[in-house]
Amino acid sequence: MIGKHGAASDVPRAAYSYRNDPAVPKFRDDRAVIVFDGYCALCSGWVSFILRHDRHAIFSLLPAQSPIGRALYVHYGLDPVDYATNILLADGVAWFKAEGSIRMAERLGFPWRLAATFRLLPRTWREALYDAVARNRLRIFGRREVCYVSDPQYADRFLA
Repeated sequence: MIGKHGAASDVPRAAYSYRNDPAVPKFRDDRAVIVFDGYCALCSGWVSFILRHDRHAIFSLLPAQSPIGRALYVHYGLDPVDYATNILLADGVAWFKAEGSIRMAERLGFPWRLAATFRLLPRTWREALYDAVARNRLRIFGRREVCYVSDPQYADRFLA
């Protein structure tokens, strides 16, 4: 279940639940998948960071504006127009907001796995901080004119 602001509730969906949703097109999920807002400059910057530091190609990337990205937002009860969170699909489980971001960083290895120290903060504080950044990201960091397009050398990392 998802709360009104896109936060995962304490009752998560079953792993790989999207595979059983006829509205979600089939996609390759053999790697962890990051669904991101391709028009948000901050989110696109995060994707560029992931591409630079993901030396073992453990992540696939998917713009939320793609048909699969939109279907996943709807599947998880998120607003498919106002992308208030990235989604991390890891082993079929969806992670959102601060927890999703921490898990992304952890998978990059040292020193990025030190992001796990943010779990020392109460969850409500982590999520409030994430929400504040998400709410103001376009005003502070800007909006891209076109959806994020990566360097052709990373084409195999994108699902759409």
